[in-house]
Amino acid sequence: MSDNASDEDTALGEEGVSGGSVRKGCDPLVLTQRSKLQQRRAKLNQQINRELRLRTGAENLYRATTNQKVKETVSLELSFVNSNLQLLKEELEELNSSMEVYQTDSEKVNVPMIPLGLKETKEIDMTIPLQDFISEHYGEDASLYMAEIKEFMDLRQAMRTPSRNGAGLELLMEYYNQLYFLDQRFFAPHKTLGVHFHWYDSLTGVPSFQRALAFEKGSVLFNIGALYTQIGARQDRSTMPGIHNAIDAFQRAAGAFLYLQENFSHAPSLDMSSPALSMLVRLMVAQVQECVCERITLTMEEDDLMSNLKAAQEAARVSDVYSLVLQAMSVPLLKDYVPFSWISVVQVKTQHFRALAHYYTAIALCDCTDMIDKDKDDGSGVKALMQVHTRPPDRLCLQEPEDRLRLGKAHLRKAIIRHEEALRLHGVCKMLRKMDILQEVLSYGHTRSLEKYSDIDQEDDFCEIAEAPEIQSHTHQKPDIQPPDFSLVRITDIFHRLGPLSVFSARNRWVGRHVCLIREETGLGLTLRGDSPVLVAGVLPGGCAAEAGLREGDYIVTVNGSDCKWAEHAEVVRALKSCSERGVELDVITLHSHEVERRAAPLSPSSDRETQSARQKRHSKDNDGGTTSLLNWNWRSGGGGGVTKRLGSTFSLPFGSLRESESMY
Repeated sequence: MSDNASDEDTALGEEGVSGGSVRKGCDPLVLTQRSKLQQRRAKLNQQINRELRLRTGAENLYRATTNQKVKETVSLELSFVNSNLQLLKEELEELNSSMEVYQTDSEKVNVPMIPLGLKETKEIDMTIPLQDFISEHYGEDASLYMAEIKEFMDLRQAMRTPSRNGAGLELLMEYYNQLYFLDQRFFAPHKTLGVHFHWYDSLTGVPSFQRALAFEKGSVLFNIGALYTQIGARQDRSTMPGIHNAIDAFQRAAGAFLYLQENFSHAPSLDMSSPALSMLVRLMVAQVQECVCERITLTMEEDDLMSNLKAAQEAARVSDVYSLVLQAMSVPLLKDYVPFSWISVVQVKTQHFRALAHYYTAIALCDCTDMIDKDKDDGSGVKALMQVHTRPPDRLCLQEPEDRLRLGKAHLRKAIIRHEEALRLHGVCKMLRKMDILQEVLSYGHTRSLEKYSDIDQEDDFCEIAEAPEIQSHTHQKPDIQPPDFSLVRITDIFHRLGPLSVFSARNRWVGRHVCLIREETGLGLTLRGDSPVLVAGVLPGGCAAEAGLREGDYIVTVNGSDCKWAEHAEVVRALKSCSERGVELDVITLHSHEVERRAAPLSPSSDRETQSARQKRHSKDNDGGTTSLLNWNWRSGGGGGVTKRLGSTFSLPFGSLRESESMY
């Protein structure tokens, strides 16, 4: 992940920044710790890609040749290539396990979170394909759109290295929203643009490429979720604002991964497969639950019974959700894919928070039960102690101080055992041994439990050792998975000059014509409707418009050479009224659907009126140009004309949304 040394965290509030573009990525050459990490990742990805190409070529040669000596040479080469690939993947896994790089700089010790590295992509040049499509499909001079093409390519280049803050998120969302318009403008249903999108797997660096734009959109969406994980891991969780920001970031990361899982399919890379995304959602939910537990312990009263029991149940809840994450990481498809350091961290946290649950319960039993007195207690304290356990303690009466002390010692023994297991798991993983912060947290918890046990241990205690039940997990705040809200980053379609998307899209095909209208005494005989572009709703038989070749269903795109694809109704009316006696020249287009409707239309007047009414209703639904109106215009010589407007509905073009599940092939 590239980042500048001066980057500052921005609060992840509900309000997005609207207006101008954020088309500035980080300089990947800035030698900060995180940019060095990204440079190494990019270099390893390139080396893995090169080794994979060598292996493919060697395998093809091995299958094609019949010469035994050549086969032996190729087989030896394949063994070297596979060995190099394994070493490169292990080195990349070690980089992906560098969680300490993304942690907070606060002096307060917190358990490290698991952030994701961003998927990386190769630089591509879409200039020629976009120019060709503009010339062939839209019939326009592609050189006039070089500014738009460059603007889009600059946006994609900046998107490759987003900063690790709110501005980086806005940059990714802006590019994702522009991909919606790019899809509508340039990707026909049964024709590809001929552009290959190259992306590298987030964890293994294995390259994947596809021509489907859904692959590009899905990869950007994955990076949005990954960037949220890095922002969440960076928060200072020793303060309440830092905990709130971390919770918000991890909830939004979970929402991005869940949205990707539900709306995209057939991902070519394993990091975007359904099992991997399901695992990531669970991991983010677990980290949210961990932040909730940290907030409880940050504000708790140490000598209060209910506060300690509440913290115990929250810690047990964190342990339970991390055990579910461990199950998700152990499915056959992922057990050899997920970094060993991730699995080790999840195992460590499962044991660590279970130990904390027993510790807080022991504190409640040993130090916070003054209120449980036969003369004062109304039974609520004993009831709370009973409810915190999954089953009643054997042969113990919690109203008796001696029995409470015995049960507290039993919980401390369990806490010490769990802490020792967490330390053992920590020592097994080479990457975790390098994380001083985690080592410090685990050692502190273990030492604290040992000291408390030593304080209450009595050498002359010959009572039978009690068995501590497990803690009943419970949370006071369930994670709220928040899907990405792309409308927070408002954009303008870069290629809007091509015309309104309701007509000028890759899904529509049309026929263009040039007509010249000469004013007659009977007028022009036109019925116009709508805005952007204005539609010819009707043509008077025998009138000058009909004789010039103007037909119902035509869209007016230019008037006397002036582009009016985005013109409002009144503007086109004024332009037609201001024409001289030599007439007015129009460029019009007819959608293929209108051609089919005209050929299939019945000849009876009543049926024709019904067909026209249905067509008008259908057009009003498809038009995205704002308020539409119907203009009945009969222009007679020497006198004025009548203008009648019928107000229609207001329409808006959704962006950033999915029509249906998108597939990557």
